[in-house]
Amino acid sequence: MNNKKAQSILIVGGGIGGLSTAIALRQQGFDVELIELNPEWTVYGVGIIQQGNVVREMARLGVANDCMKHGFSFDKVRLCDGAGNPLAIIPGARVAGPDYPVNMALPRIALHTILLNKATELGTKITLGLTVDSLENGENKAFVKFSDGRDGEYDLVIGADGIFSKIRALLFGSHLKPKFTGQGGWRCNMPRTQEVDCLTMYRGRNGGQAGFCPLTNDLMYLLQTTSEPGNPWFDQDKLDVLFKERLAEFEGPVARARDEFITNPKQVIYKPFETIFLEAPWYQGRFVLIGDAAHATTPHLGQGAGMAIEDGIVLAEELKAKSVDQALESFMTRRFERCKFIVNSSLQIGTWELERNHTADFNGLVQKMVEVTAQPI
Repeated sequence: MNNKKAQSILIVGGGIGGLSTAIALRQQGFDVELIELNPEWTVYGVGIIQQGNVVREMARLGVANDCMKHGFSFDKVRLCDGAGNPLAIIPGARVAGPDYPVNMALPRIALHTILLNKATELGTKITLGLTVDSLENGENKAFVKFSDGRDGEYDLVIGADGIFSKIRALLFGSHLKPKFTGQGGWRCNMPRTQEVDCLTMYRGRNGGQAGFCPLTNDLMYLLQTTSEPGNPWFDQDKLDVLFKERLAEFEGPVARARDEFITNPKQVIYKPFETIFLEAPWYQGRFVLIGDAAHATTPHLGQGAGMAIEDGIVLAEELKAKSVDQALESFMTRRFERCKFIVNSSLQIGTWELERNHTADFNGLVQKMVEVTAQPI
């Protein structure tokens, strides 16, 4: 085993996981470069919920206060029937301490901007429109050839390039692909109504679920998970009509929002649910995968981005204290079972929904997730 510690690190991918990892590594004093294939910063999606464990880690990254300033904080989740009558209130614990909420949500573009500004402020070298075309493990180095023809040499390369990771394919083979789960998610931003003061979920008359999540004082989004057999392709110009059709079983607040605000197909986002979970190890030599590249989950537990953020913080801690070889082993020990639990539990909820299993203990599994993720990383 080589006892050399890392100093120069390349991150491939500029999403939530990549930027959070860059911040954590720069806080520990590493030389960090980050490359992003997209030539411009564009953010896909409407909003994101940060649960207690994520709030805790955002505080460690020094960005939680900015997230609170640009988002919406809440300490509970409300469950209602399809007409909007309350069924249950699920409280939460302030995992990050008394100064921070149980949950905070904000627009994805706001979160991305906050992370990008922090990574830049800390001295991360960032290049857009660039990726890795090939890679090679040396005895103590990672060698890469960039898409612009240049060569690079680093102590460690981190693949944070998402569910369709090119680094994963180069390391472990292109046969490792995400699988469609049978479900998809629909989202649409709209003006926030006063009664939506927390994540509020509704069960329709046919057993389907939809909900509202506040993002700012003036903005919220409507969400729905649906069964989509065969992973169909949808005409982008008809997404508003298709979303409204899927919300037909709802009355009350969801029906009013459906009829008043879902009017523009360009404001509706549909995403098929796909997942992949790699067996250990997620590294080979001086290359390691984090986030969706290694363990992409469905959004049923709202922990996908959170697991990527935690990955980056744990990896930075281990690299600061140990040699690269030792750090990667410890990283796997700390992350594997936690991420596996999130992926498997999210898939279980999806299966229950597809089966319309009304006797399944949805709330019990969510509560277990809250307990597991509240534990230190």
